[in-house]
Amino acid sequence: MVSLARTIRSIRRVGVREWWHQMQYIGDAKSGRFIGKDQFGNRYFENLNPEEEIPGRDRWVDFAQHDYNATQVPPEWHAWLSHIRKDAPTEDPVVQNLSPPWKAPWVENLTGTRGSYKSYNTVKPKYTAWDPKVATRGPSV
Repeated sequence: MVSLARTIRSIRRVGVREWWHQMQYIGDAKSGRFIGKDQFGNRYFENLNPEEEIPGRDRWVDFAQHDYNATQVPPEWHAWLSHIRKDAPTEDPVVQNLSPPWKAPWVENLTGTRGSYKSYNTVKPKYTAWDPKVATRGPSV
């Protein structure tokens, strides 16, 4: 439950429009420092004020798409959100220099959508349907 004082403070900091957006999507009034944006357009924030946030809930993502899921967060941002990495990918020189040539761009999981992988069978079936062969008869007399 968000207190009234925190709600008013959040409206003052982020504005009515952003506050309403947060209440619709994450159900909480949050204000913090903008950290960065990924290739999907997701925005990442951090609030290190210990009086305002519960420990471990001080980093969050604002998804660009309305129909969002966790696979839309790239691995480097997921590590930062989960407190696995201390610095955000935009501030970490190791992550910025880490782009091997074999690494493909991150793609979200498409299961349940039209773009999902559809397998096909390459094995010959164990049995086949009977296909009658019609033979021509000899001349009739």
